[in-house]
Amino acid sequence: MALDKLPNTILRDLKARAQKLEPMVKIGKSGLTDAFFRSLDEVFAHHELVKVKFADLKDQKKELTPVLVEKSQSHLIMQVGNVVVLYRKKPAPAAPEVDKAAD
Repeated sequence: MALDKLPNTILRDLKARAQKLEPMVKIGKSGLTDAFFRSLDEVFAHHELVKVKFADLKDQKKELTPVLVEKSQSHLIMQVGNVVVLYRKKPAPAAPEVDKAAD
């Protein structure tokens, strides 16, 4: 599932915001496991912009980054050295359900 391309104005803003971020998730020896994606989803639940560091597998980062982007359903904002910045818009909060039995 390919995501729509972000407009340049939004991309510039996200790159500027990413400069101040510290890596929140690290890719270790295990690589892109289900556990890694669960922890990444947890971070995305609280943050739209996430910096991911390749602590290991640095020589495979070019091959792993597209997989990371696709499986996390995020946008690649930038890749510098052993760090990638991903963006995934938070879903709009669901409207609270009205309990009709209480009427």
